[in-house]
Amino acid sequence: MSPFQKYIYFVISGLFFLFAVVQWNDPDPLIWMIFYGAMSLIYILLALEKKFAYYLSVLMLITCIINMGLILPEIMKWINDGMPSIVQSMKATIPTIEYTREFLGLLLCIIACVWVIRVHKTTIINK
Repeated sequence: MSPFQKYIYFVISGLFFLFAVVQWNDPDPLIWMIFYGAMSLIYILLALEKKFAYYLSVLMLITCIINMGLILPEIMKWINDGMPSIVQSMKATIPTIEYTREFLGLLLCIIACVWVIRVHKTTIINK
C-alpha cells in the first residue's frame, strides 16, 4: 500500500470520527457514535494493513444492511409523502426526516465497508 493510500485512509477515518462526535445531539446518539466510531476504526486498521479491518467491515456491513431493512418502511413512507426536504432544518421535525438521514448514514457506511471488502480483500487477507 502506498503512503498516499494510507494518508487517504487516515483522512477517511478522521471524517468518520468527526461524524461520530457530532452525533451527541441526535435523538439516539449512542448507536450512531458506535457505528461511525467503528467505521473510523476500520479505516485506521486498513491504513495499518491489519487483517481485522476486513472482518470488522464484514460485520459492519451485515449490521448496516439489517438496520437499513428495519428503517426501510419509514423510507417508503417518506417517498410516498412526496420526499419532503430533509435539510430544511438541522432539527428533525418529523420522524421520517430522522429515519431518512439515518438511512443515508447507513448507506455511507455500507459503501465504505464494500470498498474495504472488495478492493482490499486480497491485500488484507494475505498479510
